[in-house]
Amino acid sequence: MTEPAPAADLTAHALRNQSMWDGYSDEYQRLHGGQLADSGGLAWGTAQIPEAELRVLGDVAGKDILEFGCGAAQWSIGLAQAGARPVGLDLSERQLEHARLLMAEAQVSFPLVHASAESVPLPDESFDIVFCDHGAMTFADPYLTVPEAARLLRPGGLFAFNHHSPIETICWPLGAEQVGDRLAIEYFGMHRFDDGDETYFQLSYGEWIRLFRANGFVVEDLVEPRPGAGATSSYRGSDELAWARRWPSECIWRLRRS
Repeated sequence: MTEPAPAADLTAHALRNQSMWDGYSDEYQRLHGGQLADSGGLAWGTAQIPEAELRVLGDVAGKDILEFGCGAAQWSIGLAQAGARPVGLDLSERQLEHARLLMAEAQVSFPLVHASAESVPLPDESFDIVFCDHGAMTFADPYLTVPEAARLLRPGGLFAFNHHSPIETICWPLGAEQVGDRLAIEYFGMHRFDDGDETYFQLSYGEWIRLFRANGFVVEDLVEPRPGAGATSSYRGSDELAWARRWPSECIWRLRRS
């Protein structure tokens, strides 16, 4: 297990998010841990659409995989049970404490790294896959995390991540409890948002693609997971799920390091 980065090495927003997640982790796992357990870890997004259906990561057996913002490592536990060699990275030590408990229950073992995805204390070209389901690609600066993902991947490696779609972001007013059906935030120039106790990040579609290309990634797919008519979620109420059936609330980028 890698020692955490000194606080002086963390960006101001990373320190802010670290404090938020250390304080919120217990409540988060109480609210959502059951749904994540029911899906066995291997499912995407707030509606937990199975990886077996979306096939974003492909065959993971024998692959070295880094989860970028693993939380309690439900995904990485599922990947280890599927024959992968995962490493879980998270900025919150309290989230990693939950991960250790779940790993012990599942009788699996893999490294957990307490660090920021903006500056990962691991060697170049260590992984076949770098991925996250929300996690670091929501709460860390993409101008720092995308280059880190490129550095950590082997040639031909896969970078895949799910996050809120830019469409949802521009329809969700700062401070509001849920997304609306009107444009509320300017699309051009999106980057950093400070909302309550947390900082999150978003870019326009064009800026995401330019950032990927600048770091040697080829876009293979953009999956817009759509919850089914009978979907339920601990993250979203019925109105929000209905919204997500009309417009994409999340998107999964699938990228290849060229």
